[in-house]
Amino acid sequence: MEGGGNEFTGEITLRPLELSDIDDFMVWATDEKVTRFCSWEPYTNKEDAINFINTKVIPHPWFRAICLNGQPIGAISVTKNSGNDRCRGELGYVLGSKYWGRGIATKAVKQVANTIFAEWPHLERLEAIVDVENPGSQRVLEKAGFQREGVLRKYMLLKGRTRDLVMFSLLSSDPKS
Repeated sequence: MEGGGNEFTGEITLRPLELSDIDDFMVWATDEKVTRFCSWEPYTNKEDAINFINTKVIPHPWFRAICLNGQPIGAISVTKNSGNDRCRGELGYVLGSKYWGRGIATKAVKQVANTIFAEWPHLERLEAIVDVENPGSQRVLEKAGFQREGVLRKYMLLKGRTRDLVMFSLLSSDPKS
């Protein structure tokens, strides 16, 4: 894990990501270390990032900036499923690489886990899938109280390669951490 020290000092908050956050967004969205396990490639220009924020982030029902002392340093989202799968939501998150290894992502995931079931009463299961080669993200979910359910072999094509992913879940009935 790369990054600064062990623990961080400051307040971690979540708030809607806005177009005015574009410069902060570009810090992590252009970083190849950050996007290695993401389904998207690093952004190479502001225009594409602005378009993404306008067309995907702002209309998204639950997309938040992870802020350290009010400044966005990453993002976290919960995506609703529909139909027979509406009882499930998928968690995704990204954090600027200089903040890795400090407990920030774990704190953000815990904040989501402690509020999403009340905000979305229909939700019974929050799940996250993580690349088997991303142990840092797996630790984040385990420390936030998620259960490791198993490996989904050859589950997804990611950047030209079929990848094995680990499924994690948190149920609305699980004890809060």
